[in-house]
Amino acid sequence: MGEMSGTTGIRFAFGTLTVLPVRVTRWDRDAARAGMLCAPLAGLAVGLAAAAAGALLLLLGSGPPLAAVATVAVPAVLTRGLHLDGLADTADGLGSAKPAEDALHIMKRSDIGPFGVITLLFVLLAQIAAVAELYGESWAHGALAAVLSGVTARLALTLASRTGVPAARPEGLGAAVAETVPVRTALAVAALVTAVCAGAGALPYAGGAGSAALGAAQYALAVLAGLIVAQLLLRHCVRRFGGVTGDVFGALAETAATVSLAALVLG
Repeated sequence: MGEMSGTTGIRFAFGTLTVLPVRVTRWDRDAARAGMLCAPLAGLAVGLAAAAAGALLLLLGSGPPLAAVATVAVPAVLTRGLHLDGLADTADGLGSAKPAEDALHIMKRSDIGPFGVITLLFVLLAQIAAVAELYGESWAHGALAAVLSGVTARLALTLASRTGVPAARPEGLGAAVAETVPVRTALAVAALVTAVCAGAGALPYAGGAGSAALGAAQYALAVLAGLIVAQLLLRHCVRRFGGVTGDVFGALAETAATVSLAALVLG
């Protein structure tokens, strides 16, 4: 049963959060719970692909800016831009300053308004600038940052699926996964993933214990910073819209990814 649940969760996570050819075999609450618990694994796959693209360009002789563009482009490609689209729609909904029902209607429209365009512009610029600066330090720093941001982005979705965070609509991905993950389980996954990211942060400094400890602390704090800011956005969206939607999930993912990258640069 555990193996079946794990397989179902991985299928659900990869089938809904990436464009990889993984067929979702179940679409019930148990599958959604398992899928959102496995969401960081989908982020790991996306992050590794992004890191590989950037590292390959550096190996071929490109500078950090071009490698950073490729690194940021890969997650967009592997999600069909759904998270970026969700970010733009959420920005339009929040920026409209209209009642929840009207704001949700704005978010469902296919066009992107001025708030969405401006938000996309600054978020993508921030991601590219941060990754370029990290590649400028070393290819390892840039590659690890790409992986960390991908994992942190999907970990934010695990936390957003916890009980107590309702869906704003009765349909869509938000309704399918809302309140499926127990709070304690979500926190346990967050703690485990943060610890693993801290361990990864120590790898570039394996030669010195002091530097390795600082690297581990920096990566752990970057994850926590991304999650905290994403949770603040989540609280605001719940107040404004009455709950979460698929667009809000996309906005949370991009927010967590951007803040974690910025935290690594500032660190």
